[in-house]
Amino acid sequence: MDRAGLRRKLLKAQAEAGDIVLLFGDESEALTHPYLAHAWAKKGADLRVPAPGRAAKVAMLGVLDWARRDLVVRTSRTKRSSDFIALLAEIDQRWGPRPGEVIRPVVLVLDNGPIHTSKVTRAALAERAHWPTVEWLPKYAPELNDIEAVWRDLKRYHLAHRTFAGPEDLDCAIHDALSELNAERNCDRSDSQRPPLRSPGRSRTAG
Repeated sequence: MDRAGLRRKLLKAQAEAGDIVLLFGDESEALTHPYLAHAWAKKGADLRVPAPGRAAKVAMLGVLDWARRDLVVRTSRTKRSSDFIALLAEIDQRWGPRPGEVIRPVVLVLDNGPIHTSKVTRAALAERAHWPTVEWLPKYAPELNDIEAVWRDLKRYHLAHRTFAGPEDLDCAIHDALSELNAERNCDRSDSQRPPLRSPGRSRTAG
């Protein structure tokens, strides 16, 4: 395992122990025209699906709370530095310091995308340097960002094979899908933490 992978493994262990809040941040987008997760067709067939009008997109800027398995998303018609800074403000509200309260250190994992490294974003991060630590991923290493798999699940299983009337309709669907996804992931986590069932039968004593 390379250095970046080892570092990520360490951060996850700290988050699992409750010593830090580990957030994986990134952006994606959804379209009003159908997202085809799976399709079967004869070889050489035209895989285009007729859809009304022109496709419009809604940008999704989010952070994944790794330990809690919660995805927090801010939607926008644009995907700019100002949109990411608005997401930072939401991170402030959820995990930022409050007078008289002891908070856990927050580690925000980001790639080197333009809206993360722009001058205005760097300034916004510098203003928050007293509480979140930014962990920069190596270039061209999306497999190290755990939010990528969650974006895939959101689009493949909750938004796929549907046509939306417009960006507003899609925006509402994204947040409804987000609620479903978070509920499923937290349910799965609760199940995994339950002790295993014991099969009925005689107990055995070593010896």
